[in-house]
Amino acid sequence: MRNASVVTEFILLGIPHTEDLETVLFVLFLTFYVFTLVGNLLILLAIASSARLHTPMYFFLCELSVCDIFFPSVSSPKMLFYLSGYSRAISYAGCVSQLFFYHFLGCTECFLYTVMAYDRFVAICHPLRYQVIMSPRVCAILASGTSFFGCVQATFLTTLTFQLPYCGPNEVDYFFCDIPVMLKLACADTAALEMVGFISVGLMPLSCFLLILASYSRIVYSILQIRSAEGQQRAFSTCSAHLTAILLSFMPVVLIYLRPTPDPWLDATVQVLNNLVTPMLNPLIYSLRNKEVKSSLRKVLHQLGFLPEHL
Repeated sequence: MRNASVVTEFILLGIPHTEDLETVLFVLFLTFYVFTLVGNLLILLAIASSARLHTPMYFFLCELSVCDIFFPSVSSPKMLFYLSGYSRAISYAGCVSQLFFYHFLGCTECFLYTVMAYDRFVAICHPLRYQVIMSPRVCAILASGTSFFGCVQATFLTTLTFQLPYCGPNEVDYFFCDIPVMLKLACADTAALEMVGFISVGLMPLSCFLLILASYSRIVYSILQIRSAEGQQRAFSTCSAHLTAILLSFMPVVLIYLRPTPDPWLDATVQVLNNLVTPMLNPLIYSLRNKEVKSSLRKVLHQLGFLPEHL
C-alpha cells in the first residue's frame, strides 16, 4: 500500500456533542464491553463443553461469537483509553489497522449470517440430507470462505481509502477511523472514490440480504407445510433468533453507509450500538430461546461456581 501522506498520526475527537460526559461514557462503554466479552466467551464454553451442540449450526454460532469478541475490540480499547483521560492520538498505521479489521470482521459476520441462513434452509427444507450436505468438510470450507471474502472486501476498502494523500488536517471527527470520516481529511478529490466505496459497501450487504431472504422464503414455505402446531413452533423458534440478529446487524449498515446526507451524531450513536450493544445482545438472543444452549450454559456456570447446584 503506497503511503503518500505527510500525516504520521491522527487525533480522534470522539462522539460529537458529548463534551464533559467522558466519565459517564467510560463507565457505560466499559460495562457494555465487559458484558460482550463475558457473554460470548460463555457461549463458546457452553458449545465446546456439550457434545450435543457439536453440530453445524453451533459451529457457525461459535464463529459468530469469536467475531463478536474481536469486533468491538477494534475500537473500544482505544476509545476507553482516551475517555479515561489519556491521549486521543492514533498512529497512521493504527488508523489503517482499525479501518481494515473493522470492515474485515463486519464483512465476515455479514457472510456468516448468510451461511447460517443456508444452514437453517438445509436443516428445515432437506432434513434427511442435512448431515450429508452440511458435512464437516463443507462447514470448514464455508467458515473459511466467510473470513477469506471478508478479508478481500476489507483489503479493497482499506486500499481505496489510504491510497489518498493525507497532508493537512489530522483531526478525525469520530471515535475511530472509518471510511466516511477519513475521506473528509484527504488532500484530493474523493468524489469518484466515495461512489466506488458506496457501491462496494452497499452491494455486499445487499447481496447477502437477498440470499438470506431467499433462504428464509423457502424456510417459511416449508414450515407452513408442517401439519403439527408443535413442529411449526419449534421451527419458527429455531429461526427467530437468527432473524433478530440479522436485523440488528444489517440496519446499522443501512443507516450509516447508505444514507445520502450523513449526520455525525446519529452515525456515531448507531455505530456505538453496532460496535458494542449488538455483540453484547447476540449471546442473549441465541441462548434465551434455545433450551440446549441454556442447559449447557447452566452446567458451565455450575462448574465455574456462579450458580448453586439446586438451580
